[in-house]
Amino acid sequence: MNSKIKFYQTIHFKIALVFALMLMLTLEVVGAVFVRQLEQENLNTFKQQIELPTYVDSSLAKQLSRTNEKAANRQIKQILSEVKNNNISEIRVVDAKGIVRGTSNASNQDVVGQRTTDEAVKNTLLNNRSHTENIYDNSSHNRYYVNVIPLVGAATNNVVGAVYLRANLESIYDSVNGISLIYLSAALVTVVLGLGLAVLISREITRPIEEMRKQALRIARGDYSGQVKVMGNDELGQLAGAVNNLSVRVEEAQESTDSERRRLDSVLSHMSDGVLATNRRGNVTIINNMALQMLDIDSEDDVLGKSILDVLDVRRDYTVRQLIDNSQQQTLFDLNVDGNDMILSAYFSPIQRESGFVSGLVCVLHDVTSQQKEERERKEFVSNVSHELRTPLTSVKSYVEALSDGAWKDPEIAPQFLKVVQDETERMIRMINDLLSLSRMDSGTAKLNLEYVNINELFSYILDRFDMIIKKEEDPKKKRYTIERHFTRKDLWVEIDPDKFTQVVDNIMNNAVKYSPDGGVITARLLETHNHVILSISDQGLGIPRKDLNHIFDRFFRVDKARSRKQGGSGLGLAISKEVVNMLGGQIWVDSVEGKGSTFYISLPYVPYDDEGDDWD
Repeated sequence: MNSKIKFYQTIHFKIALVFALMLMLTLEVVGAVFVRQLEQENLNTFKQQIELPTYVDSSLAKQLSRTNEKAANRQIKQILSEVKNNNISEIRVVDAKGIVRGTSNASNQDVVGQRTTDEAVKNTLLNNRSHTENIYDNSSHNRYYVNVIPLVGAATNNVVGAVYLRANLESIYDSVNGISLIYLSAALVTVVLGLGLAVLISREITRPIEEMRKQALRIARGDYSGQVKVMGNDELGQLAGAVNNLSVRVEEAQESTDSERRRLDSVLSHMSDGVLATNRRGNVTIINNMALQMLDIDSEDDVLGKSILDVLDVRRDYTVRQLIDNSQQQTLFDLNVDGNDMILSAYFSPIQRESGFVSGLVCVLHDVTSQQKEERERKEFVSNVSHELRTPLTSVKSYVEALSDGAWKDPEIAPQFLKVVQDETERMIRMINDLLSLSRMDSGTAKLNLEYVNINELFSYILDRFDMIIKKEEDPKKKRYTIERHFTRKDLWVEIDPDKFTQVVDNIMNNAVKYSPDGGVITARLLETHNHVILSISDQGLGIPRKDLNHIFDRFFRVDKARSRKQGGSGLGLAISKEVVNMLGGQIWVDSVEGKGSTFYISLPYVPYDDEGDDWD
C-alpha cells in the first residue's frame, strides 16, 4: 500500500504530460492553419506577380491574327523578350491551331513551329477558358505553377491562341518551409519550457495531495499525530481541512473502539463464567480465560476457528441450528478435566442484526459442579437421615406396640423391651445432636473457645479415660485392648478448642476400639514438625478398602454398614471430626491397608515459643 511510486506514475507528471500534450496539439493546429494560410497567401501573391500585363496579351493576340507568320513570330519573340519577370520560367505562345509560335526560353527555341502536346493548352483553345495547375517535375524535382490563358482577337472576338505560362514555385515553398521550420523550433522550445513550467505548477498543485496521501497512509497505520498544511481556501485547502478533521474523528473513534474493546476484554477476562462467541458457521471467534480453564485448553489459538460443537464435544448430540433454537435454555454438559468430573451449565444466545439475520452465537458457561454436588449430597443426606431415623423409630414403635399388647406385664421381657427403646431413643438423640452440630458448622454459627493448651497433657488425659474404662470393665465378654503411647518429651502448646478437640479424638478412639480385634493394640503418637503438630491413632482392625478412603469422611458413610449400625454408629462422627479440624486450621486424613488396620492423622498449626513453661502453667 505504501510502495514507492515511480515518477511517470505520479499525478504531477500526468498533469504536466496532459498540459504538454494540449500545448503541442494547440501549437500543431495553429501551426497547420498558419502554414496553410501563409502558403495560400504566398501563392496568391506569386500568381499576381507573374500575371502578364493586359497590353502583352493584346499584343500577342494581335500578332496571332496577322497573316504573315514569320513577321508575327519575330514580333512575338520581341514581345516575349521584353517581359522581365524573374519568377516566370517560360512563356509559350500557341496559335489556334495548336502550333507553338514563340517561347521565352532561349534554350528551347526548337519547339517553335511544332504542335503542342499539352492537354491544358488544347482544352483552353477548345473551351476558351483559363486553366491553372501546380505540377511536379520528376526530372528536376521542382514544383511549377502553370497558367494557360486564351487569347481573343479584337476584331473577330474569337480565340486566336493561348499563352502558356510556367513559373517555378520552389522559392515560395522554400520560404514557407523556412518559416515552418522557425515556427516548429519555436513551438518545440515552447513545449519544452511549457512542460517544465507544467511540472513545477503541477508539483505545487499536487503537493497538498501528496501530503494528504501520506496522512491517509499514516491514518491507515494508526498514526494520527500528523496534520496536513492548509495552503488556501480553494478546493484543495478545503479537502486538506477535511482530511485533518477526518484524522481527528478517526482517532477519537479508534480510541473509543479500543476503550470499548479493552473494557470488553477486561470484562471477559475477569468474568467468573466462561464465554465463547462464534460466527454464523459456528466457528469460535472469541473465548475468554475462564472458558479456557473450564475446558482445559492451553491456548485460545487451539480453538479459534474450530467448531463450537467440537470444542464442547457435543457434535454427536447437537447441531449448530439446535443450539440456536435452544437459546435462553439451560443445557448441562458433563466433562472430564484432569481426571475430575465437571458439570457445566451452558446458555446459548444468537447474535442477531436488526433485520433478524443471525450472524453468530454466544455461549455462556457456568461451573455448576459444586451446586450439582451439593444438590446430590442434599438428596443423599435427606435419604440417609430418613433411613437412619426410620430404623430406630421402627424398632421403638414395634417394642412399644408389644408393650402395649401386654408385654409390660411380663417381668422378664418388659425390662428388655424398655432397654431397647431407651437405647434406640438415645441413638436418635445422638444422631440429632450430631446433625445439629454439622448444621451449625455448615452455617458458620459454630463458635470456637480457643485457648493455648498443652497438647501432650490433653491427649494423655483423653487416652487415660479409655484406659480407665478398660480397668473398670468387669464383664469378661467385653472387648479387651491395649493403648500404647509414643509422645515427644517436649511440651507443645497449641491454640485449640479443648472440648471440640476432645470430641474429635473420642470419635477416632471409639472407632479404633469398635473395629479392633479383642486383645488388639491401639497406638497413639504425638510429634512435632517445623510448624505443625502431628497426632496419629493406629488400630489393628479390618482396615478400609482403597476405594472407600476418599469417602471415609463423608456423612453417613460406612465401610461395613451392617456392623456399624449394629454397634450403634451414626456415620457422622468422622464428618464432624473433619469439620472441627478444618475450623481449627488443621487437616485430618487416614492411611489404611485392608486387613491390617487403619491410622488416622491430625495435623494442627503450631508456632514454637521460647522460655515457655511455668508462665503458661
